[in-house]
Amino acid sequence: MNSGNYDIVFYDGHCGLCHRSVRFILAKDRQGIFRFAPLQESLFCKTFPEQTRQTLPDSIVLRTAGGELLVHSAATVYILKQLGGIWRIFGTLLGWIPEFLRDRAYRFIAAIRYRIFGRPGQLCPFIPEHLRERFWL
Repeated sequence: MNSGNYDIVFYDGHCGLCHRSVRFILAKDRQGIFRFAPLQESLFCKTFPEQTRQTLPDSIVLRTAGGELLVHSAATVYILKQLGGIWRIFGTLLGWIPEFLRDRAYRFIAAIRYRIFGRPGQLCPFIPEHLRERFWL
């Protein structure tokens, strides 16, 4: 699978909220445009040099098929818009909120995510056969 042809969502494999977010995207992404890889796996290291990785959040990082890097609430807005339908509307509405406010809320949730959503026992949950091609593990 060529990582340059897809939007890739790098997620915290140790985070329950991130796992739930991946499952949500999988359920709503009928076109199959997103691929997934834990931040703790080798694809993340191969995709971004060490100097760049040190500046990225430890929750969700999105690299678009066009090579754009999106983090924090910008990644969330992009994902929602790409999912289409009602999610595009939610993404558009969320995008109207100033980014500094969206990012403040995003960072707050990211800071408490382990306390609220826990840490899964595995880095990667069981993935059904028909979805495995969408993950780099």
